[in-house]
Amino acid sequence: QVQLVESGGGLVQAGGSLRLSCAASGVIFSINAMGWYRQAPGKQRELVARITSDLSTVYADSVKGRFTISRDNAKNTVYLQMNSLKPEDTADYYCNAKATDCSRSGPCVRYDYWGQGSQVTVSS
Repeated sequence: QVQLVESGGGLVQAGGSLRLSCAASGVIFSINAMGWYRQAPGKQRELVARITSDLSTVYADSVKGRFTISRDNAKNTVYLQMNSLKPEDTADYYCNAKATDCSRSGPCVRYDYWGQGSQVTVSS
């Protein structure tokens, strides 16, 4: 029922900037954390950045200092501001949300949701 809708991907030159957005719709559970993963051709998917409900952030070393993740809890939306882009940033970027269902008795149940991916291409 929960869907993650991404936007903002595209083609930019090295040194340029892009801003990715991801909005969660149909949310019925509390979203604890949202983040961005990326997968380059021939490589495994890797975590780019993550932000928790208390706004704590984690970044991959490769993007630290260049990318900034932010979150609007009221809108269930996460953003990834990407500056000083490099050709090695070229990948498909996937939004991720981790939600918790505590509406029932007993332990809470955790869920993971994924966007469909956004192409980011950085030319040299």
